[in-house]
Amino acid sequence: MAVSAPPLQRYYQMHSRIYDLTRWSFLFGREMLLRQVARLQSPRQILEVGCGTGRNIESMCRLFPQAEITGIDLSVEMLAVARRRLGHKSDRVTLINDGYDRPVHSHGKPFDLVVCSYALSMFNPGWERAIECAKKDLADDGLFALVDFHRTPVPSFRRWMSINHVRMEGHLRPLLTNSFKGMIDRTTAAYGGLWQYLMFVGQNAPDASRM
Repeated sequence: MAVSAPPLQRYYQMHSRIYDLTRWSFLFGREMLLRQVARLQSPRQILEVGCGTGRNIESMCRLFPQAEITGIDLSVEMLAVARRRLGHKSDRVTLINDGYDRPVHSHGKPFDLVVCSYALSMFNPGWERAIECAKKDLADDGLFALVDFHRTPVPSFRRWMSINHVRMEGHLRPLLTNSFKGMIDRTTAAYGGLWQYLMFVGQNAPDASRM
């Protein structure tokens, strides 16, 4: 008997072909986040969690020309778009079809940078585990960089976003500030305050549990 895909996978089966055409109008701060990171660090090993269609990876290839970049995503369809987009950069980019519920680097080199762009707010459940995995994937001085939905004061909009698998309750920020040494931590209003998005960059700290 065939096993049906989880709701989030089915969602991206439908949206993979139109994702980049539609998301530009409300996924704010993605390029800004990467430019801010470039001012702080020149990473050589990068992981993007929820890399989707590869849009951010394409930008990181340009900003960090010496970096090796790994992207992980649960959606086969989104990764197919990414592979077409990044084919000419295949020697620098590794794409993994999987959920992020365990560290990626295993016994290899830890990452200098872990990026999450409008991904963690859709990890419901699983966002706490993803942050835990990122800490284990990062070098001790590595950076965790996130831009994502934060919260909305409008209940009807919150309900609409939840239908689209997005949680907007300000729940990410407390754990991020407790898990990393904050370097950039700000929220910005979008569409006249209909919602806020969070931009966070924090440095990993040595963790005795990894020793």
